[in-house]
Amino acid sequence: METLVAEKMKTAFDQYFAFPQLFWETIANAGEVIQCESEFILKKSHSSEKYMRFIINGSGGILLWNKNNFICTDLVLENDFLSDYFSLLTRQTSPCEVITFEETTFFQINYDELIKITENSPWGDKFWRYATTALYIEKQGHYIQAVTQTATDIYNQILTFEPGVIQRIPQKFIASYLGITPQSLSRIRKGDSPR
Repeated sequence: METLVAEKMKTAFDQYFAFPQLFWETIANAGEVIQCESEFILKKSHSSEKYMRFIINGSGGILLWNKNNFICTDLVLENDFLSDYFSLLTRQTSPCEVITFEETTFFQINYDELIKITENSPWGDKFWRYATTALYIEKQGHYIQAVTQTATDIYNQILTFEPGVIQRIPQKFIASYLGITPQSLSRIRKGDSPR
């Protein structure tokens, strides 16, 4: 399983920088593969992130508590990383909750183990530099999308690039991610929404 995990992480990260397979195998050997049920909380709100996770199969997301409910800020599918990166990188608590949206299998490595590996690797500094760059690019893209596009536009992009997401992720999370109510999402799905 470690070789499969290493290959999947390498493939996902190669778009930013092609680290050698051995680097990813070292990380995969130091972590564990876990299976959990739908809506399982991986990190509670107002706690500190302890793990870097990679989804092998399933989906999850980041929820942010806002006054009286959670807002979904990220939808994450297999072959991508899922952690509260703010907390992981700053080593501080955050109001974010990390949750699975369906039955999910993921790899996780404890932050302290990851630090040991990267400190003893010639690739360590580059790994952190490219990881934070990738996170910045992703977050900036989400921000630009949220400011310049309608919920209908974003929904249609999801349908185009990840059509299975709509059936796999509970509608309350998709609606929250789009910044609308579940009722508005229902109208968008029926094609009755104003642009």
